[in-house]
Amino acid sequence: MSSPRHHLDPATLVSLAAGALSPEMAAVAETHLEGCAHCRARRAEAEHVGGALLLQQQPVPAAGERAERLRDDMLARLRQPLPMASGRARPDPVDTRRDTDALPRPLQPYFGKSWKALRWRWMAPGVHMIRAPRSSGDALVLLKIAPGKSMPVHSHGGSELTQILKGAYDDELGHFGPGDMADLDSDIEHQPVTSPGVPCICVAALDGPLQFRGWLARKLQPMVGL
Repeated sequence: MSSPRHHLDPATLVSLAAGALSPEMAAVAETHLEGCAHCRARRAEAEHVGGALLLQQQPVPAAGERAERLRDDMLARLRQPLPMASGRARPDPVDTRRDTDALPRPLQPYFGKSWKALRWRWMAPGVHMIRAPRSSGDALVLLKIAPGKSMPVHSHGGSELTQILKGAYDDELGHFGPGDMADLDSDIEHQPVTSPGVPCICVAALDGPLQFRGWLARKLQPMVGL
């Protein structure tokens, strides 16, 4: 698999490093990290910077102000190029070799270990889904969408993390293939169109409902539950 071209947002990496993501969001983020050396290095940087900033920070009157300042400083550091000093160790590589039937390890507690054992639920022509039981208020779903399928135009009622596992799609943000991460918020409106060839399979975590533009999609939304 080629290196991902679309990555986790620095703010998401900071939240992941701080343990502030929901279990569902963290599972999708960790799935991306399994195959993305760039984001693994960025998370290691976030953890290192966060620890250093906590040690350097002087007392301030308000705890909220202190936390916001730490977050802003960390984001500013993460947006800078990674230092390449020879004396600094790189993050340990993650061994991504696995049985081709095995799901990514962060997803196994939610969907099981085997691709072959998945039981897809029909949602619409060319669209199948598996919904994981919720352990927080966020939704976690596996989606399988047939090749050449155009999804309804939609925005997001909150944040969404979508990791491409197989196949690909194109939208207003570019081409997303295996290993790519779509880190989206309520400002993004898009219409994914799956690529020819094989179904696009992705895992998505959402902390708010999708916002569909078309009346038919809005009418069917309660059946889909997203």
